[in-house]
Amino acid sequence: MSVLESDPDTKKWPGWLSTVGRLLLGGVWIAAGLTKITDLDASVRAVRAYRLLPEVGAQVVGAGLPLLELLLGVLLIVGLGVRACSVVSAILMVVYIVAISSAWARGLRIDCGCFSSGGDLAQGVDPTYGTELLRDGALFVVAVLLAKWPVGYFSIDSLLSSGRKEKA
Repeated sequence: MSVLESDPDTKKWPGWLSTVGRLLLGGVWIAAGLTKITDLDASVRAVRAYRLLPEVGAQVVGAGLPLLELLLGVLLIVGLGVRACSVVSAILMVVYIVAISSAWARGLRIDCGCFSSGGDLAQGVDPTYGTELLRDGALFVVAVLLAKWPVGYFSIDSLLSSGRKEKA
């Protein structure tokens, strides 16, 4: 079976929904990672703006997060380790939701930094916490569903699982 075919046990709709979810979540991770990896200072500034970690923690997370996001994105796009990547994605979405909610509850006026340079907002610019929480909540749901039904089309996981079935 080629990588372009699906696992024969995959039903048509769940397989396509899994594929779309995997590509959507992977694309979001790649976009977020690319915006941060080109400016690690901005990534650190975004993490620091939440005022949740000590300075060393903000630097480590700010520098490491873009790499993790890119890795998750690539693995999801090619369909390798989909269930594990989905679980990690769901956990990260919960962390993002908690961090954004915390900033909102504490009255901080920051840019979340997900797709921007992050940091404190300029005077007169309103935070978009509600929109960001809705987006991350929706991505959390996608990640959870993908963890439950990871097998789709055009994935390395499908190719590997069909190879194991043929040997059995």
